Amino acid sequence: MTIQTRRERERAERERSIITAARDMAEAEGWESVTTRRLAAEIEYSQPVLYSHFKGKDAIMAAVAVQGFAEMAGELRAARTAAPGPREALVAVAVTYSAFAERCPATYDAMFTHAVDLPFATPQAPAPLREAFGELRGAVEPLAAPGDDPGALTETVWSGLHGLLTLMRSGRLRREGHDVRLALLIDRFSPPA
Repeated sequence: MTIQTRRERERAERERSIITAARDMAEAEGWESVTTRRLAAEIEYSQPVLYSHFKGKDAIMAAVAVQGFAEMAGELRAARTAAPGPREALVAVAVTYSAFAERCPATYDAMFTHAVDLPFATPQAPAPLREAFGELRGAVEPLAAPGDDPGALTETVWSGLHGLLTLMRSGRLRREGHDVRLALLIDRFSPPA
């Protein structure tokens, strides 16, 4: 192994440490608790080292979002491909999406509610963003009617999921009614047989 290779590996490990520490801190205490000073202390590097990897907190939040999209894409893919049919795939994807948002609320917020410097809905979007949307589309497209725009239909399903979760998490909708609302949303896109 060359010195350059070792340095690149160490740099990538430091970057992963920063992202992991920021994500853990945000999940435990919220994004307002994440500061570059606290992160530097947590990973035991100076703030200048942290800034050599990221321009600031917003860039770190964007990196957490990309990591979250990669995880979500994998979970959605597993749920979709394990389902026995198209309707079951949509149900599995919706339930998995909801579970991710509930299990990782700060990461979900970085992905979908906080302003981050990531290009969404463009060819320049990072691969994990496109893959997560692709998994949603993979669950919606088989249920599209002739003449439907699969992309717009997927955006509508995603908007419904996101809206339900956001309103529930903010206390605007009762948590105990989530499963009923989720079933209603799915039934509108894929009525039970």
